[in-house]
Amino acid sequence: MESKKSKTQDRELLITRQLDAPIELVWEAWTNPKHIASWWGPNGFTTTITKMDLRPGGEWDLVMHGPDGTDYINKSIFREVILHKKIVYEHVTGPKFIATISFEQQGDQTCTTWHMLFETAEEFIRTVKTFKADEGLKQNVEKLSKYLAGMRTK
Repeated sequence: MESKKSKTQDRELLITRQLDAPIELVWEAWTNPKHIASWWGPNGFTTTITKMDLRPGGEWDLVMHGPDGTDYINKSIFREVILHKKIVYEHVTGPKFIATISFEQQGDQTCTTWHMLFETAEEFIRTVKTFKADEGLKQNVEKLSKYLAGMRTK
């Protein structure tokens, strides 16, 4: 019998990272617009969050400002929010994907898993080739890790 993983691996990005911060701090960095705007986006980008209604059905509107001056408008709809456990959102502007971020407390650290499932393999390939989404995801997680280190020292 074919596993679910094998049916979607041609259209998904997945990264797991152990963060040196307690789950409450990681959750705060992920759910407070002021914090998330400070680390969200690939290297060289800044982010403006205009709406972040963190509840199922709530909208999340942000603009990523590229280093070349290009603005990338993003709209997502939160599908599931479980305190300190999981955030699921559907990115409804192109490229279309469902992102699931899971949080697991491990002592005073937090293991996060970030999974992005694109609508089609073609959309996945186009997104990775055009926007280097795989590298951007790694940069996002690294920026979050550094931001959390700064939050811990305050």
